[in-house]
Amino acid sequence: MSTPIKDDSRHSTSSSTISSAPFNSIVGEHPNAVTNRFFSYERIEEISNYLRKKIAAAPEVAIICGSGLGGLAELITDKISFPYNEIPYFPSSTVPGHRGNLIFGILNGIYVVCMQGRFHPYEGYTTALCAMPVRVMKMLGAHSLIVTCAAGAINKDYNIGDMMIIKDHLNFSNFAGPRFPPVGHAYDREYVTLMKQVAIKHGHELREGIYSGLGGPCYETIAEIRALRILGGDAVGMSVVHEVTVGAHCGFRILGLALLTNKCLTEYNAAHESLHEEVIRISELKANDMQQLILNFVGVLKENYV
Repeated sequence: MSTPIKDDSRHSTSSSTISSAPFNSIVGEHPNAVTNRFFSYERIEEISNYLRKKIAAAPEVAIICGSGLGGLAELITDKISFPYNEIPYFPSSTVPGHRGNLIFGILNGIYVVCMQGRFHPYEGYTTALCAMPVRVMKMLGAHSLIVTCAAGAINKDYNIGDMMIIKDHLNFSNFAGPRFPPVGHAYDREYVTLMKQVAIKHGHELREGIYSGLGGPCYETIAEIRALRILGGDAVGMSVVHEVTVGAHCGFRILGLALLTNKCLTEYNAAHESLHEEVIRISELKANDMQQLILNFVGVLKENYV
């Protein structure tokens, strides 16, 4: 099992006593100043040890829930929940639709850890900080990472409410993790095939495409969407890529799923523009389909890989 790579050159210059205090009071600096150097192997280990003492077992699967998709956590049994602001060095989730809890428990027979909401660079956090929980979940024992998100549809054949397997991504915010990790095969091809089989078996229509990761917080311009379409992007969002980059570096087997909550504008005479409230509404309407898909996928993992 791979763990975050130990790098003695990344020791923090100050040692903080572990405590259940808000992020800012522990770090003593603006979270936007927190870099990869701050999250040394030892600090990730410190956070992991804090959680390990409080949970029933080592998780095998890690799940990150995107906008409006946190209801998956309600399917977890025997759960232990930690609000982010009670976990040492964790920031707070400030975006509507992200509830801000780290939940441990059993999902379809597998002990999992679930992020009920994620962190975004546009909240004022560095990508290093946004991706830090991925390293923690790996150190706790998880071998597989399921990343979900709400995204806008770029592909003209894709519609609002479609679910899309992420087969690759376009990353326009390369500022997370170590230098030069290979990510050409970050999304596990065997898991992609397995998820397609699960979708067919349970009657879910599933798209497959390339996710484009932008920084936000504004939605994309028409010119940007046209450019992304030329580059091969099928969907666009403001997360995922930094988590997947760090997950690949940690050795996770990764599956990415996007719920397409809006159609991206490509014409200047279009009257309607996307609103976050609309994204949340569509996410909540289609959340059950996404949850059932993940639930069934986890069950197949239990039968074949755990």
